[in-house]
Amino acid sequence: MAEYEFTLNFNLPDAQSNPEDYLESLATVGCDDALIGIGKRGKIALNFIRESSSAKEAVHSAIAQVVLAIPQAFFVEVNPDLISLTEVAG
Repeated sequence: MAEYEFTLNFNLPDAQSNPEDYLESLATVGCDDALIGIGKRGKIALNFIRESSSAKEAVHSAIAQVVLAIPQAFFVEVNPDLISLTEVAG
């Protein structure tokens, strides 16, 4: 297995949401391998260092955990481009 470092950016369900309100839920679902950016209302960024068999699996599992913790979160982007947006959607 290899380590993959990437950042996921999401818009929160409400543009005025305080991202700090989601920290406990994110830790509970397994996002404890992420540094979480909460500096802007309505947005959240998660910088992961995730061990996985592939970049695609690392990104997919992280997105799934975030959506489990914040069901109405809208995925915006992944940086760097470890996988394409088509692969994220698939």
